[in-house]
This record gives sequence, structure tokens and C-alpha cells, in this order.
Amino acid sequence: MKRLHPDLVDVATRRTPGAINRQVVLNLLRAGQPTSRADLARRLGMQRAAVGRIVNDLIEKGLVREGAAGETSRGRKPTLLHLDSRGRCGVAVDVRATRTFLMITDLVGKPLSAVRTMATEREPREFVAGLARETRQLLADHPQAGRCHAVGIAFPGMLDRTGSVVVQAPALGWRDVALKAPLVAALGLPVVMENAAKACALAQIWDARGHAAPPGDFVFVTVSDGVGVGIVLGGEVLRGRHNVAGEFGHLPLNVEGPRCACGATGCWEAYVSNLATVARCAGQPLRPGQAPSSELAAMTVGDVIARARGGDVRAATALNSTAHYLGLGLASIVNTFDPARIFIGGEITAAWDLIEAHVRRGLAERALAATAADTPIVVVAAEEQPRLRGAAALVGAQVFVAEDVA
Repeated sequence: MKRLHPDLVDVATRRTPGAINRQVVLNLLRAGQPTSRADLARRLGMQRAAVGRIVNDLIEKGLVREGAAGETSRGRKPTLLHLDSRGRCGVAVDVRATRTFLMITDLVGKPLSAVRTMATEREPREFVAGLARETRQLLADHPQAGRCHAVGIAFPGMLDRTGSVVVQAPALGWRDVALKAPLVAALGLPVVMENAAKACALAQIWDARGHAAPPGDFVFVTVSDGVGVGIVLGGEVLRGRHNVAGEFGHLPLNVEGPRCACGATGCWEAYVSNLATVARCAGQPLRPGQAPSSELAAMTVGDVIARARGGDVRAATALNSTAHYLGLGLASIVNTFDPARIFIGGEITAAWDLIEAHVRRGLAERALAATAADTPIVVVAAEEQPRLRGAAALVGAQVFVAEDVA
């Protein structure tokens, strides 16, 4: 039974039940649209008239719209309901240490533009100016997308609990940077920021479809310039006291290992990040904070995968080593949280058919329980843009989660 501390709860008002019911209806529509008033009433165990009043209220607020009539075996065809994103959009932003990606989506997360990229400026003021410029141009190029509601940003670092200050972003060398306020001023739009891995975890919940069971307790691991971990327990993202819970990327696999961008040595990230894989393939040591050689700068994880598929032994060995270290780190997560499943996103997933066995062996090597080594691992392909989907979900949640009960 969940215990509530009396100092941390508010007294319900006459508006509370209606607000909760509106949020439940919005969540059911998001997960299973299109659906009808009758289907909603059956799922909620409510009278159709009561559900009709809730739906009509949401239609008046511009959150729900009526669509075409659905099919039925008898009687009048039901009018199908959809979340209403017409005339409104959001800009999803995925910030990485080297490049930043932007895309316009509707408020349910459907892409409305191709992905645009820009170099990630290392100086915060220059980053803000560049992102504002690219965002304005992207919106100007797609006027049909409608009015921009907000900009959602999946960020590679630790943010404070307000999502306003970058507490630390090792890959960028940022610490205690108040980023949200200057972005809002430069963009003239609301901004919602979240740690990239937490945003991916939120998107996994947000993207739940149909009547399938919810994903339960799960972990989302994103491997790119760094390594991020988003943890969902009991349907909620684990944040911790200072909103920095889940930083498994900076737990040491070996204190005598390579130096990490955070300044420590032997971090999991220093073994499995994209740069670590590329450096391993090139036979060059990692030197965080220093400009990479021309060979490293020109090589990507995709190149390493292509070489491995072409029979390059060094590339295959580099991938296998990364996979083994990936499995070792996953074992720490499994031993700590015992999740129902693990989602993995990042460019290296394109080689999953080559590396899965090595990942599994690394996981089994450190898993404390034999059954834990069999934890389901679900690959989220890079083409699915999980970080941009997470950024889009940040915007959509601002609209379709009832503010008076959020």
C-alpha cells in the first residue's frame, strides 16, 4: 500500500474528480485513438452520458476532435474521436556533443518535417544563438505546420529539478549553466528541457498504443556521444533528490581504465560511447577534451559497422569489445533494479545482429541471478529517432496532460 506524507498532499476540491477524469480520457485517447464515446464508457465503466460530457468539454478546449464514423455490426455508426493537434506543432531538439538535431512534429509526436542538423556550439551563448536561428528557419520553411506551441529539448547532461539549469554536461564541458531562460528569450517560445535518456523513457510511455499491457518497470539506455540511462519504476521516471538519478554511464567498470569526459577514469561511458568504439577501431586512445585526430573525426560508428560487415577484423573486434562492455554495464542496472525489460537506442544498435551474443555474455558474466541475465532487451533503431521522439513527447505532455492534476 502506498503511503502518503501529510505534508506532501493537497486537499481535493470540487474540480479534482473532473480533472482526473479528463486526464484519464486523454490518456486513453492517446494510447488507442481513434476510439468512440461508447468504447471509452465501456473501458471506464461509466455511463455514456457522463463520458459524453467529458468529451464535449475536451472538444471545447480544443484537445479532442471528432473524425469519421466507425464501423459497427448493428445500430448507428459511432463517431470516432482523436486528439486534436490541428494548426499546432512543436519543435523537437536532440542535443549531442558534436551535432544537434531538430524536427517539427505535431503535438502527438508525428513528424511534420525532415530532420535538420547543426553543429553543437561549445560556448553556451553561441549555442543559444545558433539553436534560435535554426529553429526560426525551420518553422519559416514549414508554415503549414501551424503555430508552434513549444520547443522540447532532449539534453545530454544532468538538469536541475526545474529543467532550467544544466547542472553538468561532461561531453560539452558545461557546469551550472542557466540555459532555459536565455533560450526562451531568444526563441520567444516556451521551452521544455529534459535529460535525453529520461526523455527517451518518457517517450516509451507516451508511445504506448492500443490495449496492450503497459511496459511496466523498464530502463532506457541511449548510447551516442555519451551513455544515458532513464529508469521507469511504477510508471514514473526515477529522478532522485537532485534529478540526477540513473547516471550509470559514470559508474566505473575499472578505476584504472580510460579517462572519461567527466574527469574520472574507467567510467562505463568511456568504454561504450560512439567515440570509444571509433577510437578502438582506429587503434587510438581516448583523449576527452582534446580535438580528435582527422581519422577519428572522419569516422562514425556506422563506418565501423560497415567495415565489420565487410570482413574488417579490427572493426569487428572493436564492436565486440564495445558489446561486451555494454553487457557488463547492463548487469549493474539489472542487479540494481531488476527491470521487466531494457530498451537500447543509439547508432550501435544497427549492428545488433552482430553484437547481441557478446552483450548477453557480458550481462550474464556480472548478473547476480541467472534469471536476470535473460532480461528482455528491446532495440530501438536509430531510424526511429528515440531522442527526438522524447523531445516531442515533452511538448505533447504539456498540452495533453491535464494541468490541474499534473
